[in-house]
Amino acid sequence: MSGPSNVAEQVIRNKQEIIDFHAKGNKPESAWRIGTEHEKFGFRLDDLRPPTYDGDRGIEAMLRGLMRFGWQPYEEHGKLIALTRDGASVTLEPAGQLELSGAMVENVHQTCCEVANHLFEVKSVADELRLGFLGMGFQPKWQRDEMPWMPKGRYKIMRDYMPKVGTLGLDMMTRTCTVQVNLDYASEADMIKKFRVSLALQPIATALFADSPFTEGKPNGYLSYRSHIWTDTDKNRTGMLDFVFDEGFGFERYVDYLLDVPMYFTYRDKEYIDCAGLSFRDFLKGELPNLPGVLPTMKDWADHMTTAFPEVRLKQYLEMRGADGGPWNRLCALPAFWVGLLYDQTALDAAWDLVKDFTMEERNHLRDNVPKMGFKVPFRNNSLRELALEALKISGMGLQRRNRLNSTGASEAVFIEPLIEFAMANQTPAERKLELYNTAWNQSVDPVFREFAY
Repeated sequence: MSGPSNVAEQVIRNKQEIIDFHAKGNKPESAWRIGTEHEKFGFRLDDLRPPTYDGDRGIEAMLRGLMRFGWQPYEEHGKLIALTRDGASVTLEPAGQLELSGAMVENVHQTCCEVANHLFEVKSVADELRLGFLGMGFQPKWQRDEMPWMPKGRYKIMRDYMPKVGTLGLDMMTRTCTVQVNLDYASEADMIKKFRVSLALQPIATALFADSPFTEGKPNGYLSYRSHIWTDTDKNRTGMLDFVFDEGFGFERYVDYLLDVPMYFTYRDKEYIDCAGLSFRDFLKGELPNLPGVLPTMKDWADHMTTAFPEVRLKQYLEMRGADGGPWNRLCALPAFWVGLLYDQTALDAAWDLVKDFTMEERNHLRDNVPKMGFKVPFRNNSLRELALEALKISGMGLQRRNRLNSTGASEAVFIEPLIEFAMANQTPAERKLELYNTAWNQSVDPVFREFAY
């Protein structure tokens, strides 16, 4: 989850200015970049509990330790809550999950080097504090009321509002971790095609990365419990966005959707103002009850965009949001998978051919069932596994055609090899952990903190 945006304080006079804001994301292919974000759970090595914010071994100490590597601090009311460096940031999720929002880079090799360097820095500091960090989609051991809360104003507003609109929103905030990639588009038409392809194929990413089978130390009946949580967080701001496939969809239709997403807050004079449940349309008219006569700025819009949580999200780029967090190689695999599909025109055309005749019912069937069934969701005469294998083939060929090579001559296609292995075995990462739980781990989740820590 983002902090206050860096967009300019330009007053919004009408809806067209918002539409134009999204259209400014149009970039020539030569300027397309890759931005990867991932979250991870911290834990104390001695008792596996999540670290609090304060204290000698707390999250604040972790952030201050990272500053030795050139990270610059960002504070809210005197509390260190984020770091920035060279276009990247380290931020805190509500329960102290540590997030790297990577810089916008040109190829997946650079993304993977960035992630590896970040994890090295994190481990260097964490070892001194006797902390570890784990990549999974859902906190495998601790209850919701055992999770700490970070001192960020927006989280207090969301914490109060979430139980009014769903039963699992607080779990989403405190007990989930994801990996996502942000990708560019050339034009409105290119955005539309990429949006449709990525929405239709998002359940495949959920299966390939499914890694949240435990809740409070026991199997929870899901392979991606993180994905399931979104189904009962807040239906006004989640889901598959069926309207994206409607004739006439474009920037304006997405703006209309966002205008109808209830607000959480505005940010004025370094303070979050509670606007939970209020209308951005009223804000546009200067009729927000707690800010009468005040018009929104583009910064308000940028903040508001971060409070919608669909499977794919549009800003001035597209965000792929369907994957559980995981180990280092899958943090590299997620951007590679989507870059291969969306950044090569032949691959994008092939991916569209794969999904263009999916009905709304079929798309939602995949989304609704993949959290429990993974690759084994029935689809037409086969299963989601066959779709995944075809999508991986298209992606791999796209990555090879991009021909972005590292120093040893390897293309970006090397990064999707772990995903191909999962799909070929018809077994998600979650199912592999469940096997370990029932055999070598003697029905305990504690070994996951040792065997899968970064």
